[in-house]
Amino acid sequence: MPLTTKDVDRFEAARPRLEAVAYRLLGSVSEAEDAVQETFLRWQAADIEHIEVPEAWLTKVLTNLCLNQLTSARARREAYVGQWLPEPLLDGDPMLGPADTFEQRESVSYAVLTLMERLAPKERAVYVLREAFDYPHRDIAEILDITEAAAQQIFHRAKKHIADGKTRTEIDQAAARRIVEEFLAAATSGKTEPLVQLLTADAIAIGDGGGKVPARAKAFEGATAVATFMRGLFKPARSKRALVGGSPEIHATTANNSPAVVAVLDGRIVGIMCLDVTADGITAFRSQVNPDKLQRATETWAAADHGKPLFHAF
Repeated sequence: MPLTTKDVDRFEAARPRLEAVAYRLLGSVSEAEDAVQETFLRWQAADIEHIEVPEAWLTKVLTNLCLNQLTSARARREAYVGQWLPEPLLDGDPMLGPADTFEQRESVSYAVLTLMERLAPKERAVYVLREAFDYPHRDIAEILDITEAAAQQIFHRAKKHIADGKTRTEIDQAAARRIVEEFLAAATSGKTEPLVQLLTADAIAIGDGGGKVPARAKAFEGATAVATFMRGLFKPARSKRALVGGSPEIHATTANNSPAVVAVLDGRIVGIMCLDVTADGITAFRSQVNPDKLQRATETWAAADHGKPLFHAF
């Protein structure tokens, strides 16, 4: 039976929430969009008149599609060239989903999205549904076909895994910009010492180029190693300009509720570096330079007023 206009409108009203759930579960915009589209096709084929709670039905279908995707994604990511990192989203993107509470903002931070890669698919689903969308455990149990007690146990286990690897401190946008500007001033000073002072002793730096852009797959570890790498990264060189096709504009912004450096060339984002910040300093730099994972961010960037660049790189 063809969908009525009301049925289509009901799905479209749910689409932003479904996309936000799928993005948190998969860490990929294209995969999230595909999962939501497949959910629509299932909705189109369903006997909608007999679906008592459409929101719950749609969430159940989407979540299980994402669980299947996560299972197959593990094999694909093992064959991925270099380090796999999630696809970053600039703040303001509706796919980031709800941001009313600290837990919701934290669940979509770049650091936590990266940590969630360590979770089993079902752990990740329970964590996202509970922490980011505040689903009751009984609803999560229904979505995943498990008992309510099992949902609670899985959530506490997942939350512990995330907490064990999480050191990030929440900061507002103004503070995030100041941190990025301070970091960039140190990185372009030509000296290592000012950078070391901004970092924690166990700081790391890692990047995802997807085999298409040179990126450091094995993390630099330790303040001195990271500072030396960052000093070299921002040192002007003709070879770097030739590699990227010009001299990118460097901006301070926020991505996934984290301080971020954005490199823009001819209106196209060519790199996003997210910073993990604690009370003791910057503890991690995660750079996304795979062009396939920067398309959505470029669209968001083009539609927003981002002001003048801080400087031109290289």
